[in-house]
Amino acid sequence: MQLHDLELSALQDRIAAARADFEAFQALKLHLDMTRGKPSAAQLDLADAMLGNLGPQDVFTASGEDARNYGGLQGLPEVRALFAGLLGAPPEQVVVGENSSLALMHDCLAWAMLHGVPGSTQPWSRESAPAFLCPSPGYDRHFALCEAFGIRMIPVPMTGEGPDMDVVEAHMRDPAVKGMWCVPLYSNPTGEIYSPETVRRLAQMPTGAPDFRLFWDNAYAVHHLTPDPAVLEDILPACAQAGHDDRAFVFASTSKITFAGAGLAFFGGSPANVGWFLEMAGRRSIGPDKLNQLRHLRFFGDAEGLKRHMDAHRAILAPKFDAVDAALRERFDDLAIAQWRRPRGGYFISVDARPGTARKVVTLARELGIALTPAGATWPGGHDPQDANLRLAPSFPPLEDVRTASQGIALCILIAALEAERDARLNS
Repeated sequence: MQLHDLELSALQDRIAAARADFEAFQALKLHLDMTRGKPSAAQLDLADAMLGNLGPQDVFTASGEDARNYGGLQGLPEVRALFAGLLGAPPEQVVVGENSSLALMHDCLAWAMLHGVPGSTQPWSRESAPAFLCPSPGYDRHFALCEAFGIRMIPVPMTGEGPDMDVVEAHMRDPAVKGMWCVPLYSNPTGEIYSPETVRRLAQMPTGAPDFRLFWDNAYAVHHLTPDPAVLEDILPACAQAGHDDRAFVFASTSKITFAGAGLAFFGGSPANVGWFLEMAGRRSIGPDKLNQLRHLRFFGDAEGLKRHMDAHRAILAPKFDAVDAALRERFDDLAIAQWRRPRGGYFISVDARPGTARKVVTLARELGIALTPAGATWPGGHDPQDANLRLAPSFPPLEDVRTASQGIALCILIAALEAERDARLNS
């Protein structure tokens, strides 16, 4: 049933009932945080064996190199081989960094602005108003990087199978468009999986800028929430097949696999892009933390060990996502209040509330003691043109807290929609 199908008196009755529930929630004096996709303590505990899995005699690599010393800028070959699947690249086209893939993205942007990338005729900073395409809703930290470097952001709508490629291809004619953000598997926050057709078109499309780059953030490559993992087409071979070998910069990390503050980050690309990356990185570092790389190698052992570890993550995370989905379904019952879907992986649930109400929902949730990501954060510049999108992050709190918070959030979405409908009628 749509809200406009309700008689005004029935609408007022539902508002009164919802507000009574709201007062009951306020009495609970909650302090719950659903703002960011952080691993929970239980997830971090899964990797505790890494804290002591190297001894004084276990600091040598497969080639006999002492991991305590300088060198090895690209990362240990055996570690690159273990994690190459996260990037869809052969090990020789992978670089192992420190703990943050976001830092690698920052570096790539900084180096592109200062020096250009393979295929550039000049640094990006010398271009007139360089721009990035930003699939939206999207990842706020990607947008923050563009803001930091003065890069113009162009929102692109999502379709359920990735960004709207007709819109993308139309913008590609502009040589000022230098890059595009992509979270291709379980997109942040919508949970979308880029279809093979979307990947193919991204790889093949003509671009006005000869040095255009896809910033391919495969953050959730192994973060599945179902026993049947989604399969993503690898972008690097797709680009190579299309004759655009250098088009994609690929990023991943173990931040949500082992320790968020002490994981490994990865860069993948064509041989030319990897050479460029290592040349730039070699000016600021003599080598990475190879002991941490060895810790990860000893902990997982092989790809099967990584899979078992991620199955343990799924056992912790999936019930939390089920709890959010159940709360939304239960609260909205017979009313078409909001749109969402239970993602197959990743760390977020994207909810589209009634247009014009997202900010009110966040305010109401705050009154209940529930912290949400600010409304608008999933759009460039923090401006959601519909004021509708909400990013829910159920990973960090304990399951019981997620259940409670989800009920409160659903109630806030309901109240905001009901009162907006009432106000629209009274003011018409």
